[in-house]
This record gives sequence, structure tokens and C-alpha cells, in this order.
Amino acid sequence: MGTIKLTHLTFGFDKQLTLLFDDANLTIDSTWKLGLVGRNGRGKTTLLQLLLGNYPYQGTIQFPLRPVYFPATIADHEQLTYYALSEVADFELWALEREMNLIQLDPQVLWQPYQTLSGGEQTKILLALLFTQADFFPLIDEPTNHLDIQGRQHVADYLQRKDGFIVVSHDRQFLNQVTDHTLAIEKSQLVLYQGNFATYEEQKALRDEFELAQNQKIKKEVGRLKKTAAEKAEWSRSRETDKYGKPSEKGSGGVFDTGAIGARAARTMKRSKNIENRMYDQIGAKEGLLKDLEDVDRLTMNYHESRHGQLLKVENLSLSYPEQPPLFVPLSFELDRGKITALTGPNGIGKSSVLHYLLGTFAGEANGELLRPRIKISYVRQNYENNHGTLQDFAEENQLDYSAFLNNLQKLGMERNVFQNRIEEMSMGQRKKVELAKSLAQTAELYIWDEPLNYLDVFNQKQLEELLLSIKPTMLLVEHDQTFLKNIQAEKISLNRTVW
Repeated sequence: MGTIKLTHLTFGFDKQLTLLFDDANLTIDSTWKLGLVGRNGRGKTTLLQLLLGNYPYQGTIQFPLRPVYFPATIADHEQLTYYALSEVADFELWALEREMNLIQLDPQVLWQPYQTLSGGEQTKILLALLFTQADFFPLIDEPTNHLDIQGRQHVADYLQRKDGFIVVSHDRQFLNQVTDHTLAIEKSQLVLYQGNFATYEEQKALRDEFELAQNQKIKKEVGRLKKTAAEKAEWSRSRETDKYGKPSEKGSGGVFDTGAIGARAARTMKRSKNIENRMYDQIGAKEGLLKDLEDVDRLTMNYHESRHGQLLKVENLSLSYPEQPPLFVPLSFELDRGKITALTGPNGIGKSSVLHYLLGTFAGEANGELLRPRIKISYVRQNYENNHGTLQDFAEENQLDYSAFLNNLQKLGMERNVFQNRIEEMSMGQRKKVELAKSLAQTAELYIWDEPLNYLDVFNQKQLEELLLSIKPTMLLVEHDQTFLKNIQAEKISLNRTVW
């Protein structure tokens, strides 16, 4: 197919103090199935946008193919899906239906309003649209977001049949299935690995282990140098004092030897300074060795345990849209204090709709009974595009403790220089962190989180696991990552489809 070549690529956003890419060089074979990984905010999506030619940069990018980006932007969500897609790209209906069948998506969704499709259905339809286009190179950004377990496997099977592409994802299992090369954007460099995410993790762990061993070795050396420097400095000061000692002490540092002693003291001070300089060189070397090790801090949560033993009781709940059958079999469940409960089920069955119903924002028809005491609820939304403005304005608007809000953002890996950016200028991962940090800073007795892991890297996922296990808040969530649900010891409630 061709070769993608980056030469001396340098780029950074105007408001950022550090460059995302500084004189980067990279060669990619377009037949590779390349996984693009790295912490949020390191520039994964930005690199895709640079390949698309959407940002000015220094250096050169040779891209002999036509890049196409996923997900495409849908302008009018109220239109029927077919017409909404027609405004994005030219395609033949038969070709789109073929791709929909391959990704196991019912072609009938084409004749539903786009906004009524679940997040997983929207992901699948946009992937199907992507692969109807000829003579292109796919740049795929987070295709597993909003997909259930089965949907993720469908997409993995689908991409395994395709030729070369670049895919960004934080789903390790998914990357292991679909990629044969991995490009990691680390703190200081681009590192290319021949192999999938598991290969990258193994080799990165070995490199980190070596760097940590070097760190311990250098720390010991630095400690020795500091001690030696302090001893030499103290000795030189004592010899300088001897220049003005007792006159009777001739030939041993007395007044008649002040010139000689002063020269010796000066030489000693010079040697001490040289030792000190070497010490700082060693410290610099240590910092260089550790530049790609990640620090992960513990998050905080403003959870207030409710005096109520039971915070939710739902009996025979049924939800539907006008002239549509119920989304699921009538649902009953209880949520007790200190329990984490997950709603599970396939995409489109109505998990998010249940959350909207509990929050009083469901737009369809509801039947059943809800018992809930008056409690404070914090909500992490699946869609948060209307977050905007500066972080300070956002905190004031949502009545957040500004320092706690920023503290969690920093712990989630957001760089301090990003704090000055407007939210709408941030990457999707950074914007998700804003939504999550907002919830963590809010005083709440019940947390309702809708797919909290979307766009979050592996480090963030582990932070949330540790936080929820230590705090044990009352929580109802929708999440498709089964490893995460197992690790936080979530109790599962399954929604089942109605049969008509």
C-alpha cells in the first residue's frame, strides 16, 4: 500500500508550555494494524489529526494514502440514520448493509432517528460507514466506547478481517486481538513495538524494571557523593579557620603558614565543588532514566454516607418510546447503602434509559414504581459535550471545591499547563476527566455513573478501582468492562429483551 513517514515533526498547542511532539521521526508501514497507546493528553488523537492535515506543524509528514477518521461527525441527530450518514459520505446502500451485516448490526436501524440509537449502535454504524469508502486509510479513534462485551467482540472480529489501519483504544484485550504493531506515546518519545499490546506491556515492564534498578543504584551513589561533599566542605572550612589559629602553632596551621593553608583550603574547596557538580550530573542522569515512568496518585471522593439504609427501590419498571415496544422485560431491584450495583445487558436494551428515568430526565413513557428518599446524587454522563469554559468558571457553575477539583484532575494525569485551556479545546480523554473530577468533587450520597471508563487510560482505571474499593460508596453504574466490574466487586442486574 505505502509508507507513512514523519520527519522532524514538532507540534504543540499555543497555550501549552511543552510540546506534544519535539523533532519526532517515525516510519509506519500502511499494511500494519497499528495500535496507538499512551496516557490521556499525550497526543494520540492529535497525532491522528496531524495525519489528517488538520493542524499546522513543523517538519514533514509523508502520507501517500487518503486518511479517513473515525468517528465521523453527525450534524443532525434527529434525522433518520440513513439520511444523517448520507451527509457525511457517499456510499451505496448495498455496500453499507454488507458492512452492517459483517459487524452484526441490524440494517433496520438505518430507518430510525440517529438520536434513538444506543451508543454502541452508533459506534457500529459509523464503523460500517468508514469501510464503505474505497482507496482510504482508516484512522480509528476509540471504537470500543459504548460497546457491550458482545459488541466489542463483533468489532474485533470485524477489524481482524481488514487491511492496515491505526487504532486508538484503552481496551487491552481488544488491542491484543486486532493489532500486530504498537506505537506508544510516552513522556519523552515515540516508541514503536513489533507486536500487540501484550508485547508492549511486557517490554515496557522490563524497561521500567531496569530504570528502577538504575534509579536505586544512582540514589545510593548520590547519597555517598552528598556525604563526601559535606565532609570535604566541613574540612575545608576547618582548615580556613586554622589560618587564624594560635601564633605558637608554627608549621602546623599557625599564623606563619596562612598562605600555604589557604592554598590547600582553596584546592580542597575546588575538589569539593567538583564533587558537588558530579553529584548534580548524577541527579540529572537519574531524572533522565526515570522520564518515562508513570506516577499514579490516589484519588479522593466527597462521599457522604446516607442515613438511609436503602437508597433506591424499583418495582416492575417498564420503559418505552412512542409506538415502540418496551425496551426490556419489567425490572425490579433495590440499592442498599454502601453497595455498588451495575446494570448489564446488550447495547440498545435501555441501560442508560433506566439511569435517565431515575434522574427524572427520561423522554419516553414509564410504568412501574420508584421509591427513593431525598438524597444528594452525583451523575457522570455518557455524553458531556456541553461542558465548556475555563475550569474555574466550570467549578463555580457546578458549585465545586476548586482545589479538590483541580487536585483530582492532576491525579488523573492532566498536565498543569492544560488547566489554562477551555474545556471545549481539550482532548476527549481530558474532557472525560473533567466530567469525572466534577462528580468526585460533588457532595453525594449516591453516585450514578454511565460508562465511566470511556476514554480513560489503564492507569486511570486502576485509580478508580482502588478508590471505590477503599471508599465503598453507594453507586449505580453502567459499564461494559467486566474486569473493572469484577475488581470493584459490583453486584450485577441484567436487563432482558422483551419478546414480541
